[in-house]
Amino acid sequence: MADMEETLMLGVEGLKKTILHGGMGDMPRFITGTKVTFHFRTQLCDDERTVIDDSKVVGTPMEVVIGNMFKLEIWETLLCSMRINEVAEFWCDTTHTGLYPLVSKSMRRIAEGKDAVEWQIHTCGMANMFAYHTLGYPDLDELMKEPKPLFFILELIKVQQPNEYNRESWALNDQERLNKVPMLHGQGNKLFKQGLFEEATEKYKEAIVCLKNIQSKEKAWEAPWLKLEKMGHTLTLNYCQCLLRMAEYYEVIEHTSDIINQHPGVMKAYYLRAKAHIEVWNEAEARQDYSRVLDLDPGMKKLVKRDLAILTTRMEEKNQEDKTTYKGMFEPARGGGLP
Repeated sequence: MADMEETLMLGVEGLKKTILHGGMGDMPRFITGTKVTFHFRTQLCDDERTVIDDSKVVGTPMEVVIGNMFKLEIWETLLCSMRINEVAEFWCDTTHTGLYPLVSKSMRRIAEGKDAVEWQIHTCGMANMFAYHTLGYPDLDELMKEPKPLFFILELIKVQQPNEYNRESWALNDQERLNKVPMLHGQGNKLFKQGLFEEATEKYKEAIVCLKNIQSKEKAWEAPWLKLEKMGHTLTLNYCQCLLRMAEYYEVIEHTSDIINQHPGVMKAYYLRAKAHIEVWNEAEARQDYSRVLDLDPGMKKLVKRDLAILTTRMEEKNQEDKTTYKGMFEPARGGGLP
């Protein structure tokens, strides 16, 4: 069919569409909140048509929700031009592809079984990501430094209206996300009290992600941003309390240190970090943090005194164990000497 090969313009500058396989039925309704499931392949516009990402290789299709501030807005435009089962190739110039490396990083982390928004929990937003000068993938770093036109080959699998699926946090708008945070916070606290620490961390983490998504659209260090930052700290510290109970001490030190580096007056961050330092035998660091806790809140004196007594006892026990170990190592075996 002639129209299968015809290059179609979508009325958007820097964009060309070629239908590779015609879809079926009428055009779906793409209203705000519609969930779209599709496969994609991303290629460079070089002679080899180098493949950057391919969801079919991963084995999992992509999902986006229309009108939900997805980082790569152009994909909404492309998908809204398609019918079910249609396969189309879109050429997009650099105006539309600049943020692709960030989107790709998130998708790759999900495919690797990592938390795509893990970095958001302990940094203060997107700007911090750029401070590290790397996305962790050399090909994406290259694209980030020098954006290029890209080919996106999309296959539209399914279109679900807002009332046809359960909307997870990522599918909510900002107001819905904000409304969900106190509910998740309360659920996390309840699970913590029941001793279900792993389940509680999931609730806290989901609430943090909701907040960070909203916060990324605010101007850093202005009042709305700071309000969200404070809410995020409370949740992150609750998350750390769960991690302490789960013996994830180094992760506690990492998250609390991030808060302290940005906001040196958060007493609870020092307190939780001190407790984590005790568990990994960092005596000097623990004492330093407890000293800072007392500077910020003298009312903590009784708790700090109790913890320091535990620290002293544990260090004495460890020193005694070390002495015994070393003594055994350097004492010659009975009846012995060297052979």
